[in-house]
Amino acid sequence: MKSLISYVVTKTKAINGKYHRFLSRHFPRFYVLYTIFMKGLQMFWADAKKARRIKTNMWKHNIKFHQLPYREMEHLRQFRQDVTKCLFLGIISIPPFANYLVFLLMYLFPRQLLIKHFWTPKQQIDFLDIYHALRKQSHSEIISYLESVIPLISDAGLRWHLTELCSKIQNGTHPAAQDILALRECFCNHPLGINQLQPLQLKALSRAMLLTPYLPPPWLRRRLKTHTTVIHQLDSALAKLGIGQLTTQEVKSACYLRGLNSTHVAEDRCRTWLGEWLKISCSMKETELSLLLHNVVLLSTNYLGTRR
Repeated sequence: MKSLISYVVTKTKAINGKYHRFLSRHFPRFYVLYTIFMKGLQMFWADAKKARRIKTNMWKHNIKFHQLPYREMEHLRQFRQDVTKCLFLGIISIPPFANYLVFLLMYLFPRQLLIKHFWTPKQQIDFLDIYHALRKQSHSEIISYLESVIPLISDAGLRWHLTELCSKIQNGTHPAAQDILALRECFCNHPLGINQLQPLQLKALSRAMLLTPYLPPPWLRRRLKTHTTVIHQLDSALAKLGIGQLTTQEVKSACYLRGLNSTHVAEDRCRTWLGEWLKISCSMKETELSLLLHNVVLLSTNYLGTRR
């Protein structure tokens, strides 16, 4: 029986190898897509198994999400996002023969419908640039809103600090961490507390966080709270681990999640920026999450000329 199984496995590998060589010779462009798709499936399946192991361990030992190590927290966050994106494809694949349409849509709209496992290396850079360009469109609107509420702030010192911060950003200057931390009180209550933000600002912040703005304001507020809380919890876990323990890809992914287009920034610069972010985040309380939410714009807009 063992010999039979070994023979079948060997023949299967040989046939599979011939099939791959046939595709690479006669259909090279299709072969590239086929290879990326198969590798993507393998990576997504590996992610699913790892996420299941983490969730099982959480259930067995009664561990909450915010108590996990950084890498496990980040894996669950990313996997949930990937599953949500894949869910749409799963739904439209249900009707008979709809799978043919799904494959066509996947080929025509890979950025919108596929997760990064199924992107080519060039697409990964191009699509991240596109997404960053989309979120940057809301930056000026967010800064303008901050300027508009300055007269509503009762404390004269805070009004001056916020005016100076907005002027620096509009003049192309990258603010220091202490410039942002000096405004913590502004973002706890009216007019900049997360529960007091106006619908237009909620929509602009949603675009800056790459979340859909086409929802009722209460849902937008709730999603922004949840998203910002997760980032704050990730920051606490990352501070315990240490930025120096992260790989280059982990550093760039962490920066991109927090608003910096790290695809065109050197690794050492990314680590410096991430250190500034952690200094701000780890100094905040949960009641000051609105400042962390705005920090996606405040800290990233002018870093090393990324405003262009």
